[in-house]
Amino acid sequence: MNGAFLRLRALIRKEARQMLRDRSNLFVGLALPVVLILLFGYSLSFDVTDARVAVVMEDNSAATMNAVAGLAGSDYLSPIWTYSMVEAEALIRAGQADAILRVPAEFTRNLLHGQGNLQLILNGVDSNTAQAIEGYATGAISTALQHIADRQGSPAAASASVTVLQRTWFNEASNSTWFLVPGLVVLVMTLIGAFLTSLLIAREWERGTLESLFVTPARPIEMVMAKLAPYLVIGVIDLAMCLIAARYVFDVPMRGSLWIIILSSLLYLLVSLALGLVISGVTKNQFAASQMALLASFMPAMMLSGFVFDLRNVPVVIQVVSNVLPATHFMGLIKTLFMAGDYWPQILRANLTLAAYAAVLILMATRTLTKKLD
Repeated sequence: MNGAFLRLRALIRKEARQMLRDRSNLFVGLALPVVLILLFGYSLSFDVTDARVAVVMEDNSAATMNAVAGLAGSDYLSPIWTYSMVEAEALIRAGQADAILRVPAEFTRNLLHGQGNLQLILNGVDSNTAQAIEGYATGAISTALQHIADRQGSPAAASASVTVLQRTWFNEASNSTWFLVPGLVVLVMTLIGAFLTSLLIAREWERGTLESLFVTPARPIEMVMAKLAPYLVIGVIDLAMCLIAARYVFDVPMRGSLWIIILSSLLYLLVSLALGLVISGVTKNQFAASQMALLASFMPAMMLSGFVFDLRNVPVVIQVVSNVLPATHFMGLIKTLFMAGDYWPQILRANLTLAAYAAVLILMATRTLTKKLD
């Protein structure tokens, strides 16, 4: 047992050194700009469209309806009419609303005295989107009030004003670092998992050393587990560094359970490791495996998982593709765990999805190690 561990450790050290000396990264330098141009030019957008705003109407007067009418007429906002703050809060916690606009019961009375207050609550997990929604909502309400004043033509209506009292949930400081750092966990787990393990089986096919394993009693599933185990240890170390940096370097809050964060991250790491082994076993070529791993795992995790861009603002085809990626499910989960806390429906849904991906990919990896020669 000790001898097997020593052999695995020596093999990992040797493979890591060889990978650092690999000149195939030149291809990445040529292909990566093309991929970035296509993604940025056709698939991604920084604009916020159809932002979902839960409207709580505690005052149903005509003046109130006129004041919030601008939300329905905006191309950037999509109002959701609710009956209570409890319902609106449930929507924003479940990720079905991006903001809450509360119209208090005394709004009409205060407006007649020249000052009306509305409360705007923003989901601050994505600080850029939150700031954009705040600007759109404030602008839509101001435009609607100006139209009312113009129609009435009275000095009192023209002098009346509405103040939007803004609050940001989950990211009170509107700090974009809080939004980006949790996503780095996904990128690191993807890079360590898929990119590094994509070279393992391909290297042995090229050098002919895999045939020597085929004559041993070791079964394919045992060979897959042996290749995954060392990189799981490396992944645990990397995960610990990410969490320590997030908490003590960037001061990112961890509102969810630390154990759930760790277990979910390890499950996604297992998915990435298995994906790398599948790529390695299918290509049987180190150069092709490294490039395919980069384009099939790390690049999609960075560009199409919600790391930077709101996926609701991209074409439907890209949304469908992104939902197929394991990184998309883990990205939404890890950001919720960091910023909002333990939301069990999402925790269970995301982890069950990742577990299914892990089982399928490990099975596919064992098929690439079937004891037969081409």
